[in-house]
Amino acid sequence: MKLLFEHLRAYRIRVVLSLLLVCIMVGAQLWQPRLLQDIMTHIINDDMGNIYVIGIQLLSIAAIGLVAGILNTLTSAYVANGVSADLRERVFTKVQSFSLSNVEKFSTGNLVVRQTRDVQAIGQLTMMMLQIIASIVLMFIGGFIFGVIALPRLWWVIILLIVAVMIINMTVMAPLGKKFEIVMKLVEKLNALTKNNLLGIRVVKSFVQEENEGDRFTAISDDLTKYTISIGRAFAIMIPAFMLAANMAIILSVYLVGNMVAADPAVIGAFASFMTYLGMIMGAIIMGGFLMIMMQQGIVSLKRVREVLETDPDIIYIDDDGIDSLDGKVEFKNVSFGYAGEAEHSLHDVSFIVEPGEVVGIVGTTGSGKSTLAQMIPRLFDPQQGEVLIGGKNLKELSKKTLRCTVSIVLQKAVLFSGTIADNLRHGKKDATNSDMVRATDISQAREFILRQSKQYIAPVEERGANYSGGQKQRLSLARGIIGDPKVLILDDSTSALDAKSEKLVKEGIDIELKGTTTFIIAQKISSVLHVDKILVLSAGRLVGVGTHKELRSSCDAYIEIYETQKGREAN
Repeated sequence: MKLLFEHLRAYRIRVVLSLLLVCIMVGAQLWQPRLLQDIMTHIINDDMGNIYVIGIQLLSIAAIGLVAGILNTLTSAYVANGVSADLRERVFTKVQSFSLSNVEKFSTGNLVVRQTRDVQAIGQLTMMMLQIIASIVLMFIGGFIFGVIALPRLWWVIILLIVAVMIINMTVMAPLGKKFEIVMKLVEKLNALTKNNLLGIRVVKSFVQEENEGDRFTAISDDLTKYTISIGRAFAIMIPAFMLAANMAIILSVYLVGNMVAADPAVIGAFASFMTYLGMIMGAIIMGGFLMIMMQQGIVSLKRVREVLETDPDIIYIDDDGIDSLDGKVEFKNVSFGYAGEAEHSLHDVSFIVEPGEVVGIVGTTGSGKSTLAQMIPRLFDPQQGEVLIGGKNLKELSKKTLRCTVSIVLQKAVLFSGTIADNLRHGKKDATNSDMVRATDISQAREFILRQSKQYIAPVEERGANYSGGQKQRLSLARGIIGDPKVLILDDSTSALDAKSEKLVKEGIDIELKGTTTFIIAQKISSVLHVDKILVLSAGRLVGVGTHKELRSSCDAYIEIYETQKGREAN
């Protein structure tokens, strides 16, 4: 709850106003039975004059309570929506600061649920606290006090009712907290499965896996149904149990008052008032029991959101809004790195130096650590041992702005965002002009298919670039990486979907237009890096060779094996 109270402070005036309005609303409800008791007394005494006066008071108080209730709803809704919006923005901002390892720890589907469904549940909890829970507490306390005042001899009946309801609450509510946690985890699994199924629908249909996917979905859905029904059973037991306790209290009260009427007829008016207060107490308890179940979900959601907010990013940048001017020199000093949960390191004691403007190829067998090494340069991961330097500075000494302006990476799997082509290109350079886009798309060979579209650079891009082919998406991704004129450019097998002619034109464009840029080319095919300045050869996470193609052909066994396996031809 501490997290919720932190965000409520920003709305303290409206919170106080909301609680004040609740007090007025509940006060009006509590005072009405007292006036009704006075009316009944005056009816017995045949005092019509006072009946009209009290009747006007009764209507006025009812009107005040109605207006206070409406204003409380509006104020509570404003606070609840404000808290939800603030939390949603705070969680999103926090996730943006996470490293890749942080995101992998939670998983994408998990973070989406926490940012949407959990935040929504917290907003509902806030609304309940300011509107319903506050009124229930005041109604319960006020009903007890006024009930005892109305008919002091039956105070123990109210106590007996409260004890009975507390026993029911403790019996039914105890196991629900864990069940709500299980339900949230099952919802995450269901969301993740649905997302993967829809994203991979072509694979599912190609391999006729609809039935298997349906079985997996049904298994999780059945578990979710089982726990949801279990929670529903708690409602089914709790509400009737509350009503039984209330009816028993009413029967007992009627029996006891029946013995009092003969001695004191005036007790009838007090009894009517007492029964009204008893009903208020019972209503507050029943509503409270119902809301406690709903609050369990909100409290679980608070816990889950707090876990995200209290998670420290694995990678922390220095606070500096300035941008340092660095050259493209890249140096690895005894770098070792291993992914969380893996016994073996993916990189072992890797050291090399690349001078500004050099074009470097990185080759190796599958799983040799090529992509891992590339992801160390833009600091997507930090090494467990050793240092990575750009322009002579350790990456940990650079601000995020400096690093992002200096290094650009183009991944093999091209990811485009929904919007327009221009929107996607501006991810690489926020203030990119039309001429910047033309130049970048010329280099990446994307301009030719962009010009064929009527809207050209403002042509729509569907979610994940679904309206473009693999080659088109790769060329747009290349343009996005090039557009900011980075000092260091990393191409992680980013031309794999291009034909030989397009790949050649892209490389020629980069060589000419980005001549002073240090370029790393991660390639599966040795033919893609035959003419680079130097080649880094990786094997099982170790750097086993550095040199030109000719040098490695005569000195590096791992390179020779890869070359011969691919049946490459030695460059002239």
